[in-house]
Amino acid sequence: MLTDVLRLADIDTKPLRELLARFDLSLCLCPPADPIPASYWGGEEAGLKTNRLYARADTPLHSILHESGHFICMDAVRRQNLDTDAGSDEAEENAVCYLQVLLADELVDMGRARMFADMDSWGY
Repeated sequence: MLTDVLRLADIDTKPLRELLARFDLSLCLCPPADPIPASYWGGEEAGLKTNRLYARADTPLHSILHESGHFICMDAVRRQNLDTDAGSDEAEENAVCYLQVLLADELVDMGRARMFADMDSWGY
């Protein structure tokens, strides 16, 4: 994968945790060599299970905010049954991409300009 995107290790996680907590979402850190639980794409991509977002130090921040966006867009029933696959449709996927840009502006270490650049690098 590309290495020029902002990763969890590159930021202060406290503001990220506070942002996620506003939506009842908890960041769960995984050891560097371990697989990320509930990751749809595998590798370094973030994973979701109920209200837990899993990531490692090498997880791209855009992946964390994207998966967070899926959780935020879900109703309570979908959240309770959430395990790996957000089960979204095209409209939700588009909304989540926009939401991750808005969420990026809430993080001093990221911001929307960097999010746009990282999304372009990753191929959104």
